[in-house]
Amino acid sequence: MDILVAGVNHKTAPVEVREKLAVPESRLGEALGRLCAYPGIKEGLLLSTCNRVEVYAVVEDVESGFARIEAFLADTHLALPADELTPHLYCHTGDRAIAHLFRVASSLDSMIIGESQILGQLKDAFEAALAHKASGMILNKLVKKAISVAKRIRTDTKIAETAVSVAYAAVELAKKIFSNLSDKTVLLVGAGEMAKLAARHLVANGVRRVLITTRDPHSAAALAARFNGVSIPFEDFPRELAEADIVLCSTGASHCLIRADDVQAAVRRRMNRPIFLIDISVPRNIDPDVKDVDNAFLFDIDDLEMRVEQNREERQREAGKAELLVEQEVAVMLRWLKSLEVTPTIVALRERADMIKQGELDKCLARLGSLSEQERTAIEGLAAAIVNKLLHGPLVTLKAEADSVSGPMYVEAVRRFFNLDEFRGGEAQRRHRDATPSEGGAEPHRSSAAGMSAGGDATVSRATEPEPTKRKV
Repeated sequence: MDILVAGVNHKTAPVEVREKLAVPESRLGEALGRLCAYPGIKEGLLLSTCNRVEVYAVVEDVESGFARIEAFLADTHLALPADELTPHLYCHTGDRAIAHLFRVASSLDSMIIGESQILGQLKDAFEAALAHKASGMILNKLVKKAISVAKRIRTDTKIAETAVSVAYAAVELAKKIFSNLSDKTVLLVGAGEMAKLAARHLVANGVRRVLITTRDPHSAAALAARFNGVSIPFEDFPRELAEADIVLCSTGASHCLIRADDVQAAVRRRMNRPIFLIDISVPRNIDPDVKDVDNAFLFDIDDLEMRVEQNREERQREAGKAELLVEQEVAVMLRWLKSLEVTPTIVALRERADMIKQGELDKCLARLGSLSEQERTAIEGLAAAIVNKLLHGPLVTLKAEADSVSGPMYVEAVRRFFNLDEFRGGEAQRRHRDATPSEGGAEPHRSSAAGMSAGGDATVSRATEPEPTKRKV
């Protein structure tokens, strides 16, 4: 079994390609069913957002698995021929696939490093895969680990602590001037989208009161209702400056609406309490000379953009620390996957030894004839002790070497020395014979484990689909 991820994202495909591959939530179940109906795809998860469409899968074979996922993506809406998809498609396997998922979950692969939305989108995709029985033991472990890694990165680094949007940079600066926003009043001048977004962030951060003014009184009233604020006449807002701790200005005016004299008068009426002004307008609507007024703090769009760029650089530095954490966690996941390869061998070795022990015990006890319960227990205990001591060394070595480069070699050696493949094959045939009903007999009881692979993933009924053309990965 191999872990594989294939897809497109904002770095490899333009929006006109991504939109053709996008799968709405209402169609996720159908899409997952189609994905897992391909032969050789044992588990699957589909992550579809505005910036990426990716398939995570556990496959029997990497080359054929990638070809089938490529066919699945091309057939998503029957709108993208494979030859148009292939140039934009990437594929990662093994440790690189694991690292990719960890980076995606942690926003290291996002358009904006440190954004939190992708983690919620991954959780939703995982819940859909679970609900439609597309995810099994391996993907369950992998996605849960990815979520854990993302949380650890947000806790152990500062990757999400600084603003990388102009609107939120305004809030960040307000917090530096006023450590507590809960008793502050915001005056919103104009209805520009960026100012409205900044106002929304300020409200989310607990500002007490919002005053809103625009040239259109109906627009002001609508915004007041949206922010649970108060609309004021546009011609009156300069007299309201003294009421505001934070002023957000974003209008289409071609001249200054707030002069230095207006702010000077407001500061005097405020008994020199600080006033914070943000001018997101172009052309600027607040007189630049306001910066010379004591206790007035003015920031324009360039100041905010500079702040955002500094924060982006800070996030990039923190991303370097996050990449080291991803590397560590990939190693942990690989060790777990290696242990899966050893577990069936350990189980088979123990079963083989127990079968031999029991066979020899049965022959010995039959020859000895009548024995007391104490004598039988002593003989059985002796046989078990001998087997346990003989197996101790091989089992300890197998477990110790499970995640080493030599691990597969040790597994192969044990399977050969003890004829485990032949033993398990013979056992399977014997169990099949025992379970087969005699002619005219009752149908045998089907185990609840039927349809499960060795990895624990649910088998999905396979649709009859044409095999896609194979290509090199």
